[in-house]
Amino acid sequence: MSTQCTRRGLLLGGAAAFGAGLTGRPFGYAATAPSARVAIARCPAYGAEMLPALTRLFDQLGGLEGLVKEKTVAIKINMVGQVYYRVGHLPPEDTYWTNPLLIGAVVHLMGKAGAHRIRVLEGAWSSGDPLEEYMLQANWEPRDILNAASNVEFENTNCLGRGKKYARFPVPHGGHMFPAYDLNHSYQDCDVFVSMGKLKEHATAGVTLSEKNCFGATPISIYGEGAGVDEPNENPVGGRTFMHSGHRQPPKSALPENNPGSPRQGGYRIPRIVADIVAARPVHLAIVDGIKSMAGGEGPWIPSVKPVNPGILIAGTNCVSTDAVAMAVMGFDPMADRGSPPFDGLGFGFETCDSTLRLAEELGVGTRDLKRIEVIGTPIREALFSYAALRPKTPLFR
Repeated sequence: MSTQCTRRGLLLGGAAAFGAGLTGRPFGYAATAPSARVAIARCPAYGAEMLPALTRLFDQLGGLEGLVKEKTVAIKINMVGQVYYRVGHLPPEDTYWTNPLLIGAVVHLMGKAGAHRIRVLEGAWSSGDPLEEYMLQANWEPRDILNAASNVEFENTNCLGRGKKYARFPVPHGGHMFPAYDLNHSYQDCDVFVSMGKLKEHATAGVTLSEKNCFGATPISIYGEGAGVDEPNENPVGGRTFMHSGHRQPPKSALPENNPGSPRQGGYRIPRIVADIVAARPVHLAIVDGIKSMAGGEGPWIPSVKPVNPGILIAGTNCVSTDAVAMAVMGFDPMADRGSPPFDGLGFGFETCDSTLRLAEELGVGTRDLKRIEVIGTPIREALFSYAALRPKTPLFR
Protein backbone atom coordinates (compact mmCIF):
# COMPACT_ATOMS: atom_id res chain seq x y z
CA MET A 1 0.00 0.00 0.00
CA SER A 2 1.41 3.38 -1.00
CA THR A 3 1.12 5.92 1.83
CA GLN A 4 2.65 9.08 0.30
CA CYS A 5 3.10 10.56 3.80
CA THR A 6 4.47 9.72 7.21
CA ARG A 7 2.48 7.95 9.91
CA ARG A 8 3.18 10.91 12.22
CA GLY A 9 1.78 13.32 9.61
CA LEU A 10 -1.39 11.30 9.28
CA LEU A 11 -1.87 11.06 13.02
CA LEU A 12 -1.37 14.78 13.49
CA GLY A 13 -3.67 15.57 10.58
CA GLY A 14 -6.28 13.17 11.90
CA ALA A 15 -6.15 14.75 15.33
CA ALA A 16 -6.65 18.20 13.85
CA ALA A 17 -9.62 17.04 11.80
CA PHE A 18 -11.08 15.22 14.81
CA GLY A 19 -11.06 18.48 16.73
CA ALA A 20 -12.61 20.34 13.81
CA GLY A 21 -15.33 17.71 13.53
CA LEU A 22 -16.22 17.97 17.24
CA THR A 23 -16.33 21.74 17.40
CA GLY A 24 -17.57 22.54 13.92
CA ARG A 25 -14.57 24.89 13.56
CA PRO A 26 -13.78 25.41 9.86
CA PHE A 27 -10.28 25.10 8.45
CA GLY A 28 -8.82 28.57 7.98
CA TYR A 29 -7.67 28.45 4.37
CA ALA A 30 -10.67 29.98 2.53
CA ALA A 31 -9.22 33.49 2.38
CA THR A 32 -6.09 32.28 0.60
CA ALA A 33 -7.79 29.66 -1.61
CA PRO A 34 -6.55 30.11 -5.19
CA SER A 35 -8.59 31.35 -8.12
CA ALA A 36 -8.36 30.44 -11.80
CA ARG A 37 -10.17 31.64 -14.87
CA VAL A 38 -13.28 29.80 -16.02
CA ALA A 39 -14.50 29.66 -19.61
CA ILE A 40 -18.09 29.32 -20.82
CA ALA A 41 -19.12 28.40 -24.35
CA ARG A 42 -22.51 28.02 -25.97
CA CYS A 43 -23.07 24.61 -27.55
CA PRO A 44 -26.67 23.60 -28.30
CA ALA A 45 -26.04 19.96 -29.27
CA TYR A 46 -23.50 17.12 -29.41
CA GLY A 47 -23.03 17.64 -33.14
CA ALA A 48 -20.63 19.39 -35.49
CA GLU A 49 -20.66 22.52 -33.36
CA MET A 50 -19.22 20.74 -30.31
CA LEU A 51 -15.58 20.35 -31.37
CA PRO A 52 -15.14 24.04 -32.29
CA ALA A 53 -16.83 25.04 -29.02
CA LEU A 54 -14.50 22.81 -27.00
CA THR A 55 -11.45 24.04 -28.91
CA ARG A 56 -12.42 27.65 -28.22
CA LEU A 57 -13.05 26.83 -24.55
CA PHE A 58 -9.63 25.23 -24.07
CA ASP A 59 -7.84 27.96 -26.03
CA GLN A 60 -9.37 30.56 -23.71
CA LEU A 61 -7.88 28.67 -20.76
CA GLY A 62 -4.41 28.80 -22.34
CA GLY A 63 -4.54 25.73 -24.57
CA LEU A 64 -4.32 22.01 -23.91
CA GLU A 65 -0.77 21.48 -25.16
CA GLY A 66 0.89 23.06 -22.14
CA LEU A 67 -1.26 20.92 -19.86
CA VAL A 68 -1.15 17.49 -21.49
CA LYS A 69 1.74 17.24 -23.99
CA GLU A 70 3.77 14.04 -23.44
CA LYS A 71 1.82 13.36 -20.24
CA THR A 72 -0.52 10.66 -18.95
CA VAL A 73 -4.03 12.05 -18.55
CA ALA A 74 -6.75 10.50 -16.39
CA ILE A 75 -10.34 11.53 -17.17
CA LYS A 76 -13.02 10.76 -14.58
CA ILE A 77 -16.40 10.61 -16.34
CA ASN A 78 -19.89 10.25 -14.83
CA MET A 79 -21.94 7.08 -15.40
CA VAL A 80 -23.79 7.04 -12.09
CA GLY A 81 -26.60 4.51 -11.50
CA GLN A 82 -27.92 1.55 -13.45
CA VAL A 83 -27.62 1.38 -17.22
CA TYR A 84 -31.38 0.89 -17.62
CA TYR A 85 -32.45 4.00 -15.69
CA ARG A 86 -34.18 6.52 -17.95
CA VAL A 87 -35.73 9.96 -17.80
CA GLY A 88 -38.66 9.36 -20.08
CA HIS A 89 -37.31 7.51 -23.11
CA LEU A 90 -34.04 9.42 -23.34
CA PRO A 91 -30.66 7.70 -23.10
CA PRO A 92 -28.78 8.44 -19.86
CA GLU A 93 -26.09 10.46 -21.64
CA ASP A 94 -28.73 13.03 -22.65
CA THR A 95 -29.87 13.53 -19.07
CA TYR A 96 -27.59 12.44 -16.23
CA TRP A 97 -24.39 10.88 -17.66
CA THR A 98 -21.45 12.55 -19.34
CA ASN A 99 -22.16 12.19 -23.04
CA PRO A 100 -19.83 9.77 -24.90
CA LEU A 101 -19.64 12.13 -27.88
CA LEU A 102 -18.27 14.82 -25.58
CA ILE A 103 -15.88 12.33 -23.97
CA GLY A 104 -14.62 11.31 -27.41
CA ALA A 105 -14.18 14.93 -28.47
CA VAL A 106 -12.15 15.74 -25.34
CA VAL A 107 -10.00 12.63 -25.84
CA HIS A 108 -9.44 13.59 -29.48
CA LEU A 109 -8.33 17.12 -28.61
CA MET A 110 -6.01 15.85 -25.88
CA GLY A 111 -4.45 13.40 -28.28
CA LYS A 112 -4.05 16.19 -30.82
CA ALA A 113 -2.36 18.28 -28.12
CA GLY A 114 0.24 15.54 -27.62
CA ALA A 115 -1.01 13.53 -24.62
CA HIS A 116 1.15 10.41 -24.22
CA ARG A 117 -1.57 8.22 -22.69
CA ILE A 118 -5.23 8.86 -21.84
CA ARG A 119 -7.15 6.78 -19.30
CA VAL A 120 -10.93 7.11 -19.08
CA LEU A 121 -12.03 6.25 -15.54
CA GLU A 122 -15.29 5.50 -13.74
CA GLY A 123 -16.50 3.36 -10.86
CA ALA A 124 -19.32 1.61 -12.71
CA TRP A 125 -22.38 0.75 -10.64
CA SER A 126 -22.11 -2.38 -8.50
CA SER A 127 -19.40 -4.05 -10.54
CA GLY A 128 -15.69 -4.68 -10.82
CA ASP A 129 -16.00 -5.78 -14.45
CA PRO A 130 -14.15 -3.91 -17.21
CA LEU A 131 -15.59 -0.47 -17.88
CA GLU A 132 -16.03 -1.38 -21.55
CA GLU A 133 -18.59 -4.03 -20.56
CA TYR A 134 -20.65 -1.48 -18.69
CA MET A 135 -20.52 0.87 -21.67
CA LEU A 136 -21.69 -1.89 -24.00
CA GLN A 137 -24.65 -2.58 -21.71
CA ALA A 138 -25.56 1.10 -22.07
CA ASN A 139 -25.43 0.81 -25.90
CA TRP A 140 -22.22 2.83 -26.07
CA GLU A 141 -19.50 1.86 -28.52
CA PRO A 142 -16.23 1.92 -26.52
CA ARG A 143 -14.14 1.85 -29.69
CA ASP A 144 -15.41 5.31 -30.61
CA ILE A 145 -13.59 6.66 -27.55
CA LEU A 146 -10.61 4.28 -27.79
CA ASN A 147 -10.00 5.35 -31.40
CA ALA A 148 -10.37 9.08 -30.73
CA ALA A 149 -6.62 9.30 -29.94
CA SER A 150 -3.56 7.11 -29.54
CA ASN A 151 -2.93 5.11 -26.35
CA VAL A 152 -6.44 5.38 -24.87
CA GLU A 153 -7.39 2.99 -22.06
CA PHE A 154 -10.40 2.35 -19.81
CA GLU A 155 -10.30 1.48 -16.12
CA ASN A 156 -13.13 0.57 -13.77
CA THR A 157 -11.81 2.16 -10.58
CA ASN A 158 -14.16 0.23 -8.26
CA CYS A 159 -11.32 -2.20 -7.53
CA LEU A 160 -7.63 -2.82 -8.23
CA GLY A 161 -8.18 -3.22 -11.95
CA ARG A 162 -4.80 -3.40 -13.67
CA GLY A 163 -3.00 -2.23 -10.55
CA LYS A 164 -1.27 -4.32 -7.90
CA LYS A 165 -2.05 -2.06 -4.95
CA TYR A 166 -4.18 0.92 -4.05
CA ALA A 167 -2.72 4.40 -3.81
CA ARG A 168 -3.25 6.29 -0.58
CA PHE A 169 -4.09 9.98 -0.91
CA PRO A 170 -3.71 11.98 2.34
CA VAL A 171 -6.05 14.95 2.68
CA PRO A 172 -4.27 18.27 3.32
CA HIS A 173 -4.74 19.58 6.86
CA GLY A 174 -6.15 16.24 8.03
CA GLY A 175 -9.44 16.24 6.13
CA HIS A 176 -13.04 16.89 7.09
CA MET A 177 -14.17 13.24 7.19
CA PHE A 178 -11.23 10.89 6.51
CA PRO A 179 -7.50 11.64 6.88
CA ALA A 180 -6.76 9.80 3.61
CA TYR A 181 -8.49 7.81 0.88
CA ASP A 182 -7.31 4.63 -0.85
CA LEU A 183 -7.99 4.86 -4.59
CA ASN A 184 -7.30 2.88 -7.76
CA HIS A 185 -3.73 3.24 -9.06
CA SER A 186 -4.94 5.25 -12.08
CA TYR A 187 -5.52 8.30 -9.90
CA GLN A 188 -1.85 8.26 -8.93
CA ASP A 189 -0.33 7.00 -12.19
CA CYS A 190 -1.17 10.16 -14.11
CA ASP A 191 0.31 13.60 -14.62
CA VAL A 192 -2.99 15.35 -15.30
CA PHE A 193 -6.36 14.63 -13.69
CA VAL A 194 -9.56 15.75 -15.42
CA SER A 195 -13.07 15.66 -13.96
CA MET A 196 -15.91 15.64 -16.52
CA GLY A 197 -19.14 16.23 -14.64
CA LYS A 198 -22.70 17.05 -15.59
CA LEU A 199 -24.64 20.27 -14.94
CA LYS A 200 -27.11 18.82 -12.42
CA GLU A 201 -28.74 19.27 -9.06
CA HIS A 202 -28.21 16.69 -6.32
CA ALA A 203 -30.47 15.41 -3.55
CA THR A 204 -27.66 15.02 -1.01
CA ALA A 205 -25.07 17.58 -2.12
CA GLY A 206 -27.16 20.40 -3.62
CA VAL A 207 -25.39 20.30 -6.99
CA THR A 208 -23.31 17.69 -8.77
CA LEU A 209 -20.70 19.25 -11.02
CA SER A 210 -16.96 18.62 -11.36
CA GLU A 211 -16.33 18.18 -7.61
CA LYS A 212 -19.19 15.82 -6.76
CA ASN A 213 -18.22 13.76 -9.83
CA CYS A 214 -15.05 12.78 -7.93
CA PHE A 215 -17.09 10.99 -5.24
CA GLY A 216 -17.29 8.13 -7.77
CA ALA A 217 -13.51 7.77 -7.61
CA THR A 218 -13.83 5.91 -4.31
CA PRO A 219 -13.61 2.14 -4.98
CA ILE A 220 -16.59 0.12 -3.77
CA SER A 221 -14.13 -2.64 -2.89
CA ILE A 222 -13.22 -0.37 0.06
CA TYR A 223 -15.99 2.23 0.41
CA GLY A 224 -18.98 0.23 -0.83
CA GLU A 225 -21.63 -1.96 0.77
CA GLY A 226 -19.77 -5.09 -0.30
CA ALA A 227 -16.39 -4.00 1.02
CA GLY A 228 -14.40 -6.46 3.07
CA VAL A 229 -13.92 -6.24 6.83
CA ASP A 230 -10.14 -6.59 6.93
CA GLU A 231 -9.14 -6.16 3.29
CA PRO A 232 -10.75 -4.81 0.10
CA ASN A 233 -13.22 -7.10 -1.66
CA GLU A 234 -11.94 -7.51 -5.22
CA ASN A 235 -15.32 -8.87 -6.39
CA PRO A 236 -17.34 -5.86 -5.26
CA VAL A 237 -21.09 -5.29 -5.58
CA GLY A 238 -23.45 -2.60 -4.35
CA GLY A 239 -23.20 1.14 -4.04
CA ARG A 240 -21.58 3.55 -1.60
CA THR A 241 -24.46 3.71 0.89
CA PHE A 242 -22.26 3.54 3.96
CA MET A 243 -20.45 6.66 2.78
CA HIS A 244 -23.82 8.41 3.02
CA SER A 245 -24.97 6.87 6.30
CA GLY A 246 -21.74 6.00 8.13
CA HIS A 247 -23.23 2.77 9.49
CA ARG A 248 -19.89 0.99 9.07
CA GLN A 249 -16.23 1.76 8.49
CA PRO A 250 -14.05 0.79 5.52
CA PRO A 251 -11.84 -2.33 5.81
CA LYS A 252 -9.08 -2.25 8.39
CA SER A 253 -6.55 -1.91 5.56
CA ALA A 254 -7.87 1.63 4.98
CA LEU A 255 -7.87 4.50 7.46
CA PRO A 256 -11.03 5.00 9.53
CA GLU A 257 -12.97 8.24 9.89
CA ASN A 258 -11.47 11.08 11.88
CA ASN A 259 -14.52 11.25 14.13
CA PRO A 260 -16.96 8.29 14.21
CA GLY A 261 -19.13 10.38 16.51
CA SER A 262 -19.87 12.99 13.83
CA PRO A 263 -23.40 13.20 12.35
CA ARG A 264 -24.51 10.09 10.46
CA GLN A 265 -26.39 12.13 7.88
CA GLY A 266 -25.72 12.25 4.15
CA GLY A 267 -26.04 16.02 3.92
CA TYR A 268 -23.23 16.35 6.45
CA ARG A 269 -21.04 13.48 5.26
CA ILE A 270 -21.12 13.59 1.46
CA PRO A 271 -20.11 17.25 1.00
CA ARG A 272 -17.20 16.67 3.38
CA ILE A 273 -16.07 13.50 1.65
CA VAL A 274 -16.19 15.21 -1.74
CA ALA A 275 -14.22 18.21 -0.44
CA ASP A 276 -11.64 15.82 1.03
CA ILE A 277 -11.23 13.95 -2.25
CA VAL A 278 -10.69 17.01 -4.46
CA ALA A 279 -8.16 18.29 -1.91
CA ALA A 280 -6.34 14.94 -1.78
CA ARG A 281 -6.47 14.23 -5.54
CA PRO A 282 -6.32 17.70 -7.14
CA VAL A 283 -8.26 18.31 -10.36
CA HIS A 284 -6.16 19.96 -13.06
CA LEU A 285 -9.01 20.49 -15.52
CA ALA A 286 -12.71 20.60 -14.69
CA ILE A 287 -15.24 20.21 -17.51
CA VAL A 288 -19.00 20.52 -16.95
CA ASP A 289 -21.34 19.07 -19.58
CA GLY A 290 -24.33 21.39 -19.71
CA ILE A 291 -25.31 20.74 -23.31
CA LYS A 292 -28.12 18.41 -22.26
CA SER A 293 -28.93 17.49 -18.69
CA MET A 294 -31.82 17.18 -16.24
CA ALA A 295 -33.42 19.36 -13.58
CA GLY A 296 -34.74 18.34 -10.19
CA GLY A 297 -32.02 15.94 -9.05
CA GLU A 298 -29.04 13.82 -10.05
CA GLY A 299 -30.80 10.84 -11.60
CA PRO A 300 -34.10 9.23 -12.64
CA TRP A 301 -34.56 7.79 -9.13
CA ILE A 302 -35.53 11.30 -7.94
CA PRO A 303 -39.26 12.01 -8.44
CA SER A 304 -40.38 14.70 -10.89
CA VAL A 305 -37.02 15.16 -12.66
CA LYS A 306 -37.20 16.53 -16.18
CA PRO A 307 -34.79 16.75 -19.15
CA VAL A 308 -33.31 20.15 -19.97
CA ASN A 309 -31.11 21.57 -22.73
CA PRO A 310 -29.04 24.45 -21.31
CA GLY A 311 -26.72 24.34 -24.35
CA ILE A 312 -23.62 25.24 -22.32
CA LEU A 313 -20.08 23.94 -21.79
CA ILE A 314 -18.01 25.16 -18.84
CA ALA A 315 -14.33 24.50 -18.11
CA GLY A 316 -11.63 25.72 -15.75
CA THR A 317 -8.39 24.72 -14.13
CA ASN A 318 -9.75 24.99 -10.58
CA CYS A 319 -12.69 22.72 -9.76
CA VAL A 320 -14.15 24.93 -6.99
CA SER A 321 -14.09 28.07 -9.13
CA THR A 322 -15.46 26.15 -12.11
CA ASP A 323 -18.34 24.80 -10.03
CA ALA A 324 -19.01 28.27 -8.61
CA VAL A 325 -19.46 29.62 -12.13
CA ALA A 326 -21.56 26.58 -13.07
CA MET A 327 -23.83 27.24 -10.07
CA ALA A 328 -24.26 30.84 -11.18
CA VAL A 329 -25.17 29.66 -14.68
CA MET A 330 -27.82 27.43 -13.07
CA GLY A 331 -29.26 30.50 -11.32
CA PHE A 332 -27.88 29.57 -7.89
CA ASP A 333 -25.62 31.44 -5.48
CA PRO A 334 -22.25 29.70 -5.03
CA MET A 335 -21.93 31.45 -1.65
CA ALA A 336 -25.12 29.72 -0.42
CA ASP A 337 -24.92 27.15 2.34
CA ARG A 338 -27.18 24.93 4.44
CA GLY A 339 -30.64 26.44 4.76
CA SER A 340 -30.19 28.73 1.75
CA PRO A 341 -31.22 28.42 -1.91
CA PRO A 342 -30.87 26.39 -4.04
CA PHE A 343 -33.66 24.04 -3.04
CA ASP A 344 -35.11 26.16 -0.24
CA GLY A 345 -38.40 24.53 0.75
CA LEU A 346 -37.96 21.35 -1.27
CA GLY A 347 -36.64 19.19 1.53
CA PHE A 348 -33.40 18.24 -0.25
CA GLY A 349 -30.18 19.82 -1.42
CA PHE A 350 -28.89 22.88 0.43
CA GLU A 351 -31.85 22.87 2.80
CA THR A 352 -30.47 19.72 4.40
CA CYS A 353 -26.79 19.68 3.38
CA ASP A 354 -23.63 21.69 3.69
CA SER A 355 -21.92 23.28 0.71
CA THR A 356 -19.19 21.20 -0.92
CA LEU A 357 -17.82 24.42 -2.41
CA ARG A 358 -17.39 26.02 1.02
CA LEU A 359 -15.84 22.89 2.53
CA ALA A 360 -13.35 22.53 -0.33
CA GLU A 361 -12.60 26.25 -0.11
CA GLU A 362 -11.86 25.81 3.61
CA LEU A 363 -9.28 23.16 2.71
CA GLY A 364 -7.65 25.69 0.38
CA VAL A 365 -8.66 23.99 -2.90
CA GLY A 366 -10.12 27.07 -4.59
CA THR A 367 -12.36 30.09 -4.21
CA ARG A 368 -16.12 30.09 -4.80
CA ASP A 369 -16.31 33.90 -4.69
CA LEU A 370 -17.36 35.11 -8.14
CA LYS A 371 -15.74 38.48 -7.45
CA ARG A 372 -12.36 36.69 -7.45
CA ILE A 373 -12.99 34.56 -10.56
CA GLU A 374 -12.29 35.75 -14.10
CA VAL A 375 -15.03 34.46 -16.41
CA ILE A 376 -14.22 34.44 -20.12
CA GLY A 377 -16.17 33.52 -23.22
CA THR A 378 -19.94 33.73 -22.88
CA PRO A 379 -20.88 35.93 -19.89
CA ILE A 380 -22.83 34.29 -17.06
CA ARG A 381 -25.86 36.53 -17.69
CA GLU A 382 -26.04 35.29 -21.30
CA ALA A 383 -25.45 31.65 -20.37
CA LEU A 384 -27.99 31.71 -17.53
CA PHE A 385 -30.36 28.73 -17.47
CA SER A 386 -32.43 28.88 -14.31
CA TYR A 387 -32.83 25.47 -12.71
CA ALA A 388 -34.60 27.13 -9.80
CA ALA A 389 -37.43 28.24 -12.10
CA LEU A 390 -38.01 24.59 -13.08
CA ARG A 391 -38.36 23.29 -9.54
CA PRO A 392 -41.66 21.68 -8.60
CA LYS A 393 -44.01 23.78 -6.50
CA THR A 394 -44.40 21.17 -3.75
CA PRO A 395 -41.71 19.42 -1.68
CA LEU A 396 -40.35 16.16 -3.05
CA PHE A 397 -39.30 14.77 0.33
CA ARG A 398 -40.53 15.34 3.87
